Amino acid sequence: MSHSEKIIAALRQIQKNGQVNPEFNRSLNAEEKELLENLLQKGLVDESLKFLNQLDIDNDWGLVKKRLESIKPIRSINTSLLKYAAILIGLITATYFFFNANLNTAKDSNPADVITLKIGGEDVKVIDQGENQEIVASNGLVVGTQKGDILIYDQNDEIEELIYNELAVPYGQIFNLELSDGTIVHLNAGSSIKYPINFIKNHNREVFLNGEAYFKVAKDVEHPFIVSAGEVAVEVLGTEFNVSSYEEDSEINTVLVEGSVSMSNISESNESLILEPGFKGSFKKSDHSIAKTAVDLDLHTGWIKGELVFRKSEFNTMIKKIERRYNVSITNNREELNLKKFNARFHVDIESIHDVMQSISNVTPFDYTIEANENVIIY
Repeated sequence: MSHSEKIIAALRQIQKNGQVNPEFNRSLNAEEKELLENLLQKGLVDESLKFLNQLDIDNDWGLVKKRLESIKPIRSINTSLLKYAAILIGLITATYFFFNANLNTAKDSNPADVITLKIGGEDVKVIDQGENQEIVASNGLVVGTQKGDILIYDQNDEIEELIYNELAVPYGQIFNLELSDGTIVHLNAGSSIKYPINFIKNHNREVFLNGEAYFKVAKDVEHPFIVSAGEVAVEVLGTEFNVSSYEEDSEINTVLVEGSVSMSNISESNESLILEPGFKGSFKKSDHSIAKTAVDLDLHTGWIKGELVFRKSEFNTMIKKIERRYNVSITNNREELNLKKFNARFHVDIESIHDVMQSISNVTPFDYTIEANENVIIY
């Protein structure tokens, strides 16, 4: 029985009985069981059977391999069959590579394409989002756990010195972190964050960000939470906000969702401002000026849900964000496009880079090619 036939048979058993027959379950390998568990958790059993019955998986891997390799559930259940097909193909593709290419081993990946955790400034560990494991400090002490796509650190009063870990997320992925005080951090593609494995009493809770992250800060009035991002410090007690501080960007931006934050120039302590919910604070790297403006929060926080949202966005700004999230390189040979403004919304778990470029070129016609490595050239 082929892989797809076994999966179909198992899905039918789940649909009928709520579980796989124990005897049949013993015939499944670990990867097949993992795939079934993913489909069950995402509520895609019925849609999976519909799609698999229409597609000859074993004879059409050329189609499958072009689709998404990493899928997260979407909330709407009113999605078209095509959208479910994209989701399902992504799950099957991941399993296909388990079966046929052994590409699930992080050690075989390009180091630039994997999530890494630097422990204590020395040891570097590759983080696979499909794993569950303990996080061990350089002194051998277990300080937290990894549960899939999140690292969770535990508060330990026995640790009386600041020991830092550094988490780095490559282009094309996002990852989550729970600090020892309960603060949640969503780290965007192409970003890194340095943080204490344990916050110490009578010290500020300070982390260091390069890139973009969304923070849900646990309230602690005695210990302010500070995000140091390049030349900017954002200080809070307990709130939700987004910080974007990519090296290649001309500005460092903080967008406040809840609560109140202070945004200041590290080198000029008198240059600061207080943000209210729905406002963005911007620090211009060219002249070190700080200003605030009212913004649409969805434009700056949609990435957490897998969305890229653009409103009157210049093309050169759009392609930077597309490059990071899709892990592609875009070469634009038409300079007149750079300052042209677009409105668009894409979901990275549904639309491929092919879909994105086609949508944009439908609005403003231009020619482009997508190479075998999915790098894009506009001409």
